[in-house]
Amino acid sequence: MTKSFSFGLLTASMLALSTGAAFADYELNILHINDFHSRIESINKFDSTCSAEEEGKKECFGGAARLKTAIDQRRQALSGKNVLLLNAGDNFQGSLFYTTYKGAAEAEFLNLMKFDAMTVGNHEFDDSEDGLATFLDKVQFPVVTANVRATAASKLGDRIKPSLVLDVGGQKIGIVGAVTNDTAELSSPGPNVTIADDVQSITSAIQDLKGQGVNKIIALTHVGYPRDLALIAKIPDVDVVVGGHSHSLLSNTDPKAEGPYPTMVDNPGGYKVPVVQAASYSKYLGDLVVNFDDNGVVKDAKGDPILIDSTFTPDPAIIARIAELAKPIEELRKKVIGSSDSPIEGDRKVCRVKECSMGNLVADAMLDRTKNQGVTIAVQNGGGLRASIDGGEVTQGEVITVLPFQNTLATFELTGADVVKALENGVSQIDQGAGRFPQVAGLKFSFDQSKPVGSRVSDVQVGNGGSFAPIDPAKTYKIATNNFMRAGGDGYSIFKEGQNAYDFGPDLADVTAEYLAAHSPYKPYTDGRVTEMGAMVAQAPAPAPAAPAPTTEPAPAPAAPAAPTPAEPAPAAPAPATPAAPAPAAEPAPAASAPAATTPSTHVIAAGDTFWDLAVTFYGDGTLWRKLSDANGKPNPHHLTVGKEIEVPAK
Repeated sequence: MTKSFSFGLLTASMLALSTGAAFADYELNILHINDFHSRIESINKFDSTCSAEEEGKKECFGGAARLKTAIDQRRQALSGKNVLLLNAGDNFQGSLFYTTYKGAAEAEFLNLMKFDAMTVGNHEFDDSEDGLATFLDKVQFPVVTANVRATAASKLGDRIKPSLVLDVGGQKIGIVGAVTNDTAELSSPGPNVTIADDVQSITSAIQDLKGQGVNKIIALTHVGYPRDLALIAKIPDVDVVVGGHSHSLLSNTDPKAEGPYPTMVDNPGGYKVPVVQAASYSKYLGDLVVNFDDNGVVKDAKGDPILIDSTFTPDPAIIARIAELAKPIEELRKKVIGSSDSPIEGDRKVCRVKECSMGNLVADAMLDRTKNQGVTIAVQNGGGLRASIDGGEVTQGEVITVLPFQNTLATFELTGADVVKALENGVSQIDQGAGRFPQVAGLKFSFDQSKPVGSRVSDVQVGNGGSFAPIDPAKTYKIATNNFMRAGGDGYSIFKEGQNAYDFGPDLADVTAEYLAAHSPYKPYTDGRVTEMGAMVAQAPAPAPAAPAPTTEPAPAPAAPAAPTPAEPAPAAPAPATPAAPAPAAEPAPAASAPAATTPSTHVIAAGDTFWDLAVTFYGDGTLWRKLSDANGKPNPHHLTVGKEIEVPAK
């Protein structure tokens, strides 16, 4: 190992004087959560607030009360051992509790869980530094984020430290935090807070920790699983990475996991670094056991996230407190605004990579509200859609859970050429699962992910009555979006240049609720307004397109068609938060052309393929995915190139 540490020459007598404990292995148990997103109450399978009926059927997960029980039980089971409880950020935003109490409720319940440390996430800045400052006033545990730089005028003061040292079982454990570099784009930190480079900031903080004699260092990050793998775990002297931001489920048993738990990464220092993350919304509690040698080098690491399901009895004191806090918002939450014929798909794994029915609902609602102002195009960022809605009655609370940011409807004017630039931005980071993916209305376009960023979009057409016509680069169009995007959020800097802008329209959740109510019972649908060309090429050849477009185009937005395209099917294995290629509306089944691999063969990567799924197809065992990876030069498993032919070695 070349992890940077040094020893003096130890004589035999010095060794004899040393205690046995000094050179014994050290075991550290790390419990962790990330991306709590104000899920104070338990959630259902759609990540929305669980109903009393669902609770009765034992169909609920997570929530503060269950999470507290799970943490307490795990701590009890580990009594006498070395245990840390870590929080990897994004506790804000996602329910009426945050909308109402602005972080105070989250702080109260997190305090009861007794976290040892937390890093901030980008959503901690959604109400500027003011909201975070109030949160910091209330929390009773340290917050560490090395790349948050607050000026003297900031209300944050010096309360967010780059790192800290904890004494756990007589050993010094260093914890250094970081938040995603694009926080200023994703949220609103304000003029008094700067977000510095994560890698440089962590590297600098580690040098300080080493100066204090610390040789066991945990990077507590909110930068996303891909970046943790590619960069954070390779920083010299980082021993463990506990992450968040990408909502990544890592598991050794769940076939839908993005990777194993932990994912072991080769550090250039010659040792392996375990990387973990525990999905989101309080549904899982990460549970990692790390063994260090006396030099602070990880010898081994193992674990798996704990699914916080109905087998965990919610903490009764927290249940009572939640009920008390819920009283002021209960009437609003329970108001039934309409119904939906079937679930409305708002999962981040879908809406950040392709057209989704929730995106169509929201974009249609925006366009419908502003059409009398001459608006012809609406654009909503996929990352602004925070949950799905199940079929049946729809309440105001469910809509607010989908759109919790209190964004307002914004209108402005933009040339056709700039609209295309905005769409290029929207499809520029699909492989990272970024929230900028454009859900649109009054507009349709195609994109090819295999092409260079900035030249992926084609065939942009704008609605004109009941038909569509190619966009005119020189023409000025009236656009509707949300005020976050209009201000340049999610990389839509071109929107800031819009003319005749008005950013203070009604709350987007109210706009959506009123539209849904006016079209109740609502029929969720997708209609091909966003088409991925690479995905089409990747499908098995056919004499004619599998699903030709209707000869008469659907109306651009104001109402769901009388006979809409069927609701978008859920893929057999949902695309990960950082998918290699988004699945088309009808995902091809690789098994159709993939017999059991008793002899070597080849396979052409289709949209939605993962090495895990292919290993299941060819070998009947997803854990053999590394055989495929090794045979093809170990490509990044989250960036498989659609259309590329790979070797399938014999089992």
